[in-house]
Amino acid sequence: MGKRAVIIDVSDDRISENRDLKDYIERHTSKSVLHMVEGELLVVIKDVQKGEHLTEGVRMLAGEIARQLGKLKIDQANVSTEILDRVFSDVDTNKVVTAFVEGWHLGNYDYVKHQSKEARYKTELHIDGDKVETEVEQGKRRAAAMSFSRDLMNDTPKDLNPTTFPKRLQDELAGTAADVKVFDKAQLEEMELNGLLTVGQGSEHEPALVEISYQGDASKPLVALVGKGVTYDTGGINLKQGRHLSDMRMDMGGAAAVAGAIKLLAESEAKVNVVALFLIVENMPDSKAILPGDVIRYKNGKTVQIGNTDAEGRLILADGLIRAGELGADYVVNIATLTGAIANALGSKLAGVFGNEELAYRMKQLGDENGDHNWPMPLVDAYENYLDSDYADFNNISNKGEAGSITAGLFLRRFVPESCKWLHVDMAGVMSSKEAGYYVSSATGFGARLLADYAEAVSK
Repeated sequence: MGKRAVIIDVSDDRISENRDLKDYIERHTSKSVLHMVEGELLVVIKDVQKGEHLTEGVRMLAGEIARQLGKLKIDQANVSTEILDRVFSDVDTNKVVTAFVEGWHLGNYDYVKHQSKEARYKTELHIDGDKVETEVEQGKRRAAAMSFSRDLMNDTPKDLNPTTFPKRLQDELAGTAADVKVFDKAQLEEMELNGLLTVGQGSEHEPALVEISYQGDASKPLVALVGKGVTYDTGGINLKQGRHLSDMRMDMGGAAAVAGAIKLLAESEAKVNVVALFLIVENMPDSKAILPGDVIRYKNGKTVQIGNTDAEGRLILADGLIRAGELGADYVVNIATLTGAIANALGSKLAGVFGNEELAYRMKQLGDENGDHNWPMPLVDAYENYLDSDYADFNNISNKGEAGSITAGLFLRRFVPESCKWLHVDMAGVMSSKEAGYYVSSATGFGARLLADYAEAVSK
């Protein structure tokens, strides 16, 4: 047997019988401490934060321990459901097991595709307990879905672009009950997806629409998940300024979230009726690129003046919202790395959620439980005239230097079909993170769990 670790808590007899170990633990204030006893590495859990949303604490702790043991090249770690019950007594055992497994695998996440170093050493986790196989597998599925979102966001625009992205989705969903359809430029023209076509004019890669349908229960209301898939955003003719623009490869974070969500729902065989819409495009400055001052006429007859080509996400999401209405969606959620203003408002730990107030609050509750934290934001009707245009129905940007995320939401609201209950998630502030808990220094994979859990919540 290789190197082994056992996860215990501060009430374990091996602590009370070992004064040196007891003193060692009391001197450390982190959530877990490592100590070798008779050749066996003990991982002692202590100082666990109690609170209403303890499952996130479980995930963060598990991710931290997984990385600690990986650095020591420990082959296997064992933890019993009895220990988890004792440490996390405020939470149902099944939820704790799923959260611990999820956090463990996410903490082990590594993305070294474009690096010369070896992949992170991963310690294998064993949960000792009866009848928890289902919870363990669900934890693995949730981590895998979020990891898929991370992989997509971390990849380079050379490898992930409007030409290759659809194939990645097809390959990932192969073998599931999800049905994947890819629409090319000629079909987009027939469908009159003029926002998507216009934004993609400057790129060598033609834009694409991918529709993935999953019917775990066709009798349920149809939930449409609409993701912004800008695989690289230069800003277009309104070229972005900055020293470090490599994160603009993550401007498809909304589409990545939708991808992780549909993967999780399909692989969990969830009893939902969902269609995932991916608006995939690259925003490049070229002689054929869209120009400030151009006007887009959408399929629903609305016309939009291009005030700024760097406000391209809302232009393609408008097409997605129209399409969701054509498909008869009862609920629609669009998600995007849409505005820097949301990061100014909420920072790097919360996404903003606009739209139906009751559902926005439900989304917040789900995020509190699953770790994809978000906050309900207002749509202020008094700001509607900020989008006024002199020669089109309205502009794609505000004529005021304030309320940027709100006016973006107001723009999208104008394209929401009347039959739909709508939410807009602006995740621009939460697309990447530093290493902490089950997060590593890369893309977060935000939204995969949030959208999947939301689809299940509104389908009950």
